[in-house]
Amino acid sequence: METNDIETAVRAMTIMASGDLAELHDVVHPEAVNREAKDEPPDCRGRGPDAFAATARWLRAGFADLKFDIHEAVQSGDLVVVHCTMSGRQVGPFVAYDEHGRVAQAIPPTGRRMAVTHTHWSRMRDGKVVEHWANRDDLTMSKQLHWVPPTPLFLVRMALATRQAARQQQQQMQPALAPRREKQGVASA
Repeated sequence: METNDIETAVRAMTIMASGDLAELHDVVHPEAVNREAKDEPPDCRGRGPDAFAATARWLRAGFADLKFDIHEAVQSGDLVVVHCTMSGRQVGPFVAYDEHGRVAQAIPPTGRRMAVTHTHWSRMRDGKVVEHWANRDDLTMSKQLHWVPPTPLFLVRMALATRQAARQQQQQMQPALAPRREKQGVASA
């Protein structure tokens, strides 16, 4: 059973990086929660394979050639721990969100590659991932992508990228708000 759990946890990571997201239903439990989603878009904060797929789309929007090179994987009881290196190239804005799901910061694409160590923790239930969290080396990633130390020009690019991401988020929310406004008798703009 343990070997299968390790393979399942690693397969979930591989699918997240570059696989067919429909396959997440095979490896992610319907009640699964990603503890890292607190800084991700609102649709990543739910439960189950669809929330994990939203996280994958969010990562893929910022990074091309995303992959995890697995160094070690161990299991103790229902917990699988994977030590790996995540690598990729930043091709899109990397957008972080606040606790309310609003755009907090957007970092414009640099076109640079990164390769940083991670440790991913997956709790398993019924042969599927039911809980996930990670320890990442975000400082090294920031240095490799030249996010830090930021130049004055890069700070301007970050401000513009953040404004654009916030506008896009607001535009995506408008169709959802329209029925509520009509119900309250408020005219649409």
